[in-house]
Amino acid sequence: MYSISEMCRFFNVSRSGYYAYVSRMGIPAKDSPLAEKIMACQEKCGKTYGYRRVHIWLERQGIHHNPKTILRVMQKYNLLSVVRRKKYRNYGEHLHRYPNLLNRDFKAERPNQKWVTDISYIKTGQGTLYLSVIRDLFDNSIVAYKTGTEQNINLVLSTIREAKKREKVTAELQLHSDQGFQYTSHQYFKLTKSYNITPSMSRKGNPYDNALAENFFSILKTECIYRIKLKTYDEARLIIDEYIHFYNNERIQLKTKLTPLEKRSQYVA
Repeated sequence: MYSISEMCRFFNVSRSGYYAYVSRMGIPAKDSPLAEKIMACQEKCGKTYGYRRVHIWLERQGIHHNPKTILRVMQKYNLLSVVRRKKYRNYGEHLHRYPNLLNRDFKAERPNQKWVTDISYIKTGQGTLYLSVIRDLFDNSIVAYKTGTEQNINLVLSTIREAKKREKVTAELQLHSDQGFQYTSHQYFKLTKSYNITPSMSRKGNPYDNALAENFFSILKTECIYRIKLKTYDEARLIIDEYIHFYNNERIQLKTKLTPLEKRSQYVA
């Protein structure tokens, strides 16, 4: 068994910071032994295991817990994998599925005709910051984005609300996503319906359907995030704000020889 001190050294956090975090989160003391076992597992695998693999690892050690319990403890103790994970489903919620209307037809004839959306993660010294974006396929601009320390439904909903606040959508709009639990939720269904947005959804296990949402994250991380060691959430938010402003207003696209917002401003309905 590894002590809390050893685990804190491995994950580069102080003991006082660890206990303060536990106190703030209101984590029951009964979870501590399981959390320490999970920390030992994540040390051995370099923090690459999701909760399903952690469950298997614990079973091999003779430690038996429900997988959902393991996931809950991993979330509260910030022990989730640092590798991009498949989005888990919230099984307690009604799931909505939508047809793949986009079907890899990434060409849009006008602004606010086809949007794509997704969530990615940004590592900081304080933990993982999640970034939700909506990208317009007409000019590849980022029409809205939100950040949060939890990968949840509210992050997605607030991004859609921000996009609708910024853009006057008068014609039918498609909003394409993957099958993450946020996009199959009833809250997502209700919000898109109230805005007269038509959801479109990638086929299961096919990342190419949402390639242009993923493409933006690749650009952001390659040109900005990977060049800086981010220490805090606030520092990451500032860097993201600055880069997206640069991307929309100043970054020239090779195909059009224009910035995204230059192309957008030239559109005449």
